[in-house]
Amino acid sequence: MTKTSRVRLLFVYNADSGLFNAMADIGHKIFSPETYACRLCAITYGLLSEKAEWREFVSSIDAECEFLHRDEFHKREPGLAATLPAVFRVTDEGPKLCLDALALNGCSSIADLKALILGCCL
Repeated sequence: MTKTSRVRLLFVYNADSGLFNAMADIGHKIFSPETYACRLCAITYGLLSEKAEWREFVSSIDAECEFLHRDEFHKREPGLAATLPAVFRVTDEGPKLCLDALALNGCSSIADLKALILGCCL
């Protein structure tokens, strides 16, 4: 009998971690949302917290999901170059790009993002 492992997805924001960066991101979303650099964050988060629809979706899919900021990702995967935001499917060989920045930046809603994940990553 073959053991099936659960799908692992790694979501990487095009934003750095930390309180100062979070405050700057909030300001950017308020004053100039059309130029905010992270579409993944813009779609899945309100000003202060993760949107309930997104949180429920992540909980409902049969995948282990991890979320990293740009600086955390580069520290953990220094040799892996990708334009962010991005979604990776993590295998025993390491992260493999599943959704690139172009695909994510084309999303205009959580529904768009969910459809991409269900169609391309799972």
